[in-house]
Amino acid sequence: MCILHLSKWQSIKETTHTTRSDGAPLGGAADHMLLELTGQVSYSEGTVSHYVVGDIHGCLAELTRLLDGLPLNAEDKLIFLGDYIDRGPDSKEVVSYLLELQDRANHEMIFLKGNHEDMLMAYLGLQGNHGDMFLFNGGWATLASYGITGRNSDPKVLLSKVPDSHLEFFKRLKIYHIIEPFLCVHGGIHPSKALEEQIEEEMLWIRDEFIWNSHRLPYTVLFGHTPLQEVLFQLPYKIGLDTGLVYGNTLSCLETTEKVLYQITRGTKRVQRRSVKGRWEKLESTPVP
Repeated sequence: MCILHLSKWQSIKETTHTTRSDGAPLGGAADHMLLELTGQVSYSEGTVSHYVVGDIHGCLAELTRLLDGLPLNAEDKLIFLGDYIDRGPDSKEVVSYLLELQDRANHEMIFLKGNHEDMLMAYLGLQGNHGDMFLFNGGWATLASYGITGRNSDPKVLLSKVPDSHLEFFKRLKIYHIIEPFLCVHGGIHPSKALEEQIEEEMLWIRDEFIWNSHRLPYTVLFGHTPLQEVLFQLPYKIGLDTGLVYGNTLSCLETTEKVLYQITRGTKRVQRRSVKGRWEKLESTPVP
């Protein structure tokens, strides 16, 4: 898998700001985490924010630093688009961290299934698809994170190593989640089908047919799955948030209320934060043909 370069969509250049309207600091950042900010992004008092996080793929350090940099309030929600495991070095640790965070967090956390979790479940003999592709798509890294050394590919060995809490996590993953006017899903949706006609496997695995076509659902689809050099804005139809972290690029998170993008590059400690509200303002100002 390589990172797609979609030159027809330009880089994000808008600027931002650092405090809520009540003067509260950005919040929660650990000492090892830095923020790169320009301008200001104001939050209205009492605003409920939804933060949608792209593909993680076993990259624990960047995930923790990104989440430390979010100005989360108790009413806010975190939505993860799936692909927590495979390819990166810390698949087990990512799941453990997310479960621990969920236990102690005041805000709601919503976890969606990715196609890599789908492959894992099928590989383990549970409900899923394409288990035969698991090891060849980064699964060996997941086995190593659970303490399986060498080339022991017996699924029963992995099943014996995965904690029950992790199995329950994988089993409970949702296929999609709606936060009006957004639909969050890992792979995408079939562009010619109504929501009730969508097939689970397609929503986890679809790629080109979804990306290169508009759709008829009354939502902007927030999706991961397809690694991109930069966030894909194709409004009002879709926003792609898998920016290829595990390939050395970035982990991306979109706050959907105030339209703020948070990103951290692989191997760095700096979280970048910028407003992308101009994307929607530009759409609203476009004349209807």
